[in-house]
Amino acid sequence: MVVAPELPMFSRAPTTTLEGWRSFVDAEPADLAPLPDSDLEALTPVRRELYDEQRISYHSELVIVQTSTVRSIIHQGRLLTMLNQREVSARRGLVVSGPWASGKTTAIKQLGKTHELRIRRRYPGQNRIPVVYITTPPKGSPRKLASEFANFLGIPQRPRHNVTDIADAVCQVLTDARTDLVIVDEIHNLNLATSAGEDMSDHLKYFAEHLPATFVYAGINVENSGLFTGLRGRQISARSVLKTTGPFPYGEEFRSLIATLEDALRLHDHAPGTLTRNARYLHRRTGGGISSLSHLIRQAAISAILLQTERIDRQLLDETVIDHAAEVAGPSPAARTAP
Repeated sequence: MVVAPELPMFSRAPTTTLEGWRSFVDAEPADLAPLPDSDLEALTPVRRELYDEQRISYHSELVIVQTSTVRSIIHQGRLLTMLNQREVSARRGLVVSGPWASGKTTAIKQLGKTHELRIRRRYPGQNRIPVVYITTPPKGSPRKLASEFANFLGIPQRPRHNVTDIADAVCQVLTDARTDLVIVDEIHNLNLATSAGEDMSDHLKYFAEHLPATFVYAGINVENSGLFTGLRGRQISARSVLKTTGPFPYGEEFRSLIATLEDALRLHDHAPGTLTRNARYLHRRTGGGISSLSHLIRQAAISAILLQTERIDRQLLDETVIDHAAEVAGPSPAARTAP
């Protein structure tokens, strides 16, 4: 009896919790060996459906592509953690800025994962929390910000606890756990033009000064959003290295990204090289955005399974609708057939 290969089915807790973050760090890249054609034909309808569901799950994630931008951010983050080792105050931080869906969160999470795995190898068996990952609460306050840290750590909070109680408990736990990298995503939610934003900025500064850690911030076009303006902004600017993300120009790296994604496909009738031959078309469709490119290829692969065509061709790519920003900026459906 032919049995389809197993692909683990699981749901992760949010990476803004310690449990979810550790699951993210521990997760191995998804892989699924395709069945030989003879075994595929021998599958019963029920087992074929299960096999297809496993391939759909696999293609929903596919692979995390290590772009030059991701590698640069990981390298810069590692340099700063080393530079800050003996700093008592005024530690240098990293700000990652870019437009929507340009790979900021992917890059900073890969930085955090790389750092945590390195610390685990260096200090095996120790109950450390090397990395904290939180998001900046929208329309936040110092208490909401402190609560993000507490929620990550699972520290109980009660209504009678004020912001100082929560912050002190967080700092104590993170100091004892030897946390040395704190990642704060969605930093564009911090608006220094408001009193609440100023208060939250001051509270972030409090955490940065009371924790022996390197702080990494990421957000949408933060250099133009007011984060670096005013007295508080100039303080952040003076202590931060800025790295930017954005779309890739049409060139060798973009073609290499396509080849990596195409090699990861698990479709039975896909002609190798089809996507790389359509690299210029894919660049026009996605504007060079890695998020849009991944979305297009993953969605087309799942459609190929559902439609039982088992291949991605130009027609399927034309019919696949991706994120609205890329669709508006890209060629019209009629123009997509242009060479």
